[in-house]
Amino acid sequence: MKKTIIIVDDHILFAKSLHGLLKTYEDFEVVEIFKNGQEVVDYFNFGHTQPDLVLLDIKMPVKDGLETMMWLKENYPEQKALALTMEHDENYIIKMIRNGCRGYLLKDIEPDEFLYALQSVLNSGYYYSDEVSEAMIKGGPGKKFRNLTPRELEFLSHACSEMTYKEVAGEMNLSPKTIDGYRESLFEKLEVKSRIGLVLFAIKNDLYQV
Repeated sequence: MKKTIIIVDDHILFAKSLHGLLKTYEDFEVVEIFKNGQEVVDYFNFGHTQPDLVLLDIKMPVKDGLETMMWLKENYPEQKALALTMEHDENYIIKMIRNGCRGYLLKDIEPDEFLYALQSVLNSGYYYSDEVSEAMIKGGPGKKFRNLTPRELEFLSHACSEMTYKEVAGEMNLSPKTIDGYRESLFEKLEVKSRIGLVLFAIKNDLYQV
């Protein structure tokens, strides 16, 4: 049976092009295309069958991606959604993930990676970029966690919040320079390159609860 997908994007040409690409994947079927999050809310409120996956743009009129994720988390927390966007603002993407988004893709992604992302979310629950996937495979997560100090784990928890690094420094009563040291240490130990990578790693491995 094909996996069902809803596309939510206010750029109609892009949404239709994406629909065309998905038609080439035999295991997927697009059931609806919406222009904003409010149309998604209306769809669910009318009692339509939940899709297997929602592909969700972030910047949209009426109800944007973050507002839509917040609504889904409150009303349909089991609904899988994947951000597909041109936005690369770490803070915004982290907010999406903290509200239940299973990963994010940039719109210039290669088709093969796009297919891999769909399969990852549906099969394992989350999509990770290559950097996070590689970090999770090498040696297993348990080995990596044993290398983390209590203060690094505390920093990791704060990194998953909406606080800036400067605010994290104040919360932990440390200097910004020390916080930079924790960040770089975790990047090296977990083999990720961004705060988003830290957040996804922490959520997947139950180091932080969404």
